[in-house]
Amino acid sequence: MNFDYDVIVIGGGAAGLTAAGVSASLGAKTAMVEEKKLGGDCTWYGCIPSKTLLKSAKVAQTVREAGKYGITADNPTIDFKAVMKRVHTVQQNVYHEADAPEIYEKMGITVVEGQGSFSDEHTVIITKEGMNPQTLRAKNIVIATGSRPVIPPIEGLETVPYLTNETIFSIEKQPKKLLVIGAGPIGTEMGQAFTRLGSDVTVFDFNDRILPKDHPELTAILHDMLTGEGITFKLNTTVKKVEKKNGSIIVTAEDKKNGNSFSVEGDALLVASGRQANIETLNLEAIGVDTHKRGIVVNESCQTSRHHIYACGDVAGGPQFTHMAEHMAKVAASKMLTHLPMRTDDRHVPWCTYTEPEMAHVGETEEALQSKHVGYELYRFPFSKIDRAITESETKGWIRIYAAGFDGKIFGVDILGVHAGDLISEFALAMRNGITLRQMSDTIHPYPSYALGNRRAADQWYVRKQSGTLVGLLQFFFGYQGKLPDTSDPERIV
Repeated sequence: MNFDYDVIVIGGGAAGLTAAGVSASLGAKTAMVEEKKLGGDCTWYGCIPSKTLLKSAKVAQTVREAGKYGITADNPTIDFKAVMKRVHTVQQNVYHEADAPEIYEKMGITVVEGQGSFSDEHTVIITKEGMNPQTLRAKNIVIATGSRPVIPPIEGLETVPYLTNETIFSIEKQPKKLLVIGAGPIGTEMGQAFTRLGSDVTVFDFNDRILPKDHPELTAILHDMLTGEGITFKLNTTVKKVEKKNGSIIVTAEDKKNGNSFSVEGDALLVASGRQANIETLNLEAIGVDTHKRGIVVNESCQTSRHHIYACGDVAGGPQFTHMAEHMAKVAASKMLTHLPMRTDDRHVPWCTYTEPEMAHVGETEEALQSKHVGYELYRFPFSKIDRAITESETKGWIRIYAAGFDGKIFGVDILGVHAGDLISEFALAMRNGITLRQMSDTIHPYPSYALGNRRAADQWYVRKQSGTLVGLLQFFFGYQGKLPDTSDPERIV
């Protein structure tokens, strides 16, 4: 059978770029098909623009709080057009440094513009408005078409000019009153960003707390901090109707506790209620690729029900993170071309919500451990006892570790605090390689650093081992005269 390419990758986001790059590096003749611009959701609608906007918002907040550092400053003046110009400049910089077609063409990859769909299990038809369809054939195909925002079936929503993460970074005028549907990562990040930039923000959510996948004790702390900055949360509510009146957007919701209805008025509405896989235009049913409600069904090597067709990233229905998309793409391309046993690691996938402070997690949640009846001990340490945090007045937050008491094997970690997204990486590495709390505690960390908080948290494993019985025996045999340790203090510093 004749093929034009060894590999065709459909989609040029984080997963597609990685799959194409790895395939080319392994000697495969590779084509990559992208309907819009290379870079995907991360560069244009997600990670890059949102974190750039959050940085501007953080600077504004730092100016407001300058007095606590002994600096006198006037309240910041927000030039929203300049803020958004910086967002777009950063996007372009990232694009030209990492995503531009010429970068991949230099690697020997053919970049094709257009929408790809299957005509048979080895053939992809690429269509683009104003151009004749193009047909490419390949021995192996990788689907990496990503995801898009879920638009909930709310009465009247289609009649108002609502925003999503795909459009909010294109607005030119700052909303005076921003309404947000969804208190997940996008809703909380954008809620804090626009509040700090001067907007009046109200966030609605069906759940009774923000960030429902994270630990409730930590989300409660973050909720109070965000509320203190001025965000209004309407939790445990169902949005019933959206309408436009006299130039304003009106959201009507129902309190799930008492059934009472209420309305909130704003001049902009952001819908941040989840994401769904992009599979509708692929013609998967014609080639027998199985799907489910979250996307394409894949095995642990990212293979679909057709062994030569792989899917990775958001379209495969797993954790929707750029870093997971890249990981899956590496596994898919390596398995596909080397035929060696390769598996994705979905047990040690860290995540982080980049509010200030940040909320991060890796491994099992405490709730999951309890539901599985796994024996564990909780080791925790507050940011208020991390010296670097004290010097920077960033003392709100906790490190929570769930581990085996006997040997310190780590099951999961939650962190709320400054640089939590960086701190969680050490635990991801430890868990992936079987490093225990004892080994982390024995590892020298630089002082004063936030990373030292990880070691201090790991030290708690030793604290638990210093029982009164052990110390009593040492005093008996060696004549030591000190007091027995108070092991009841879970944050005692070794």
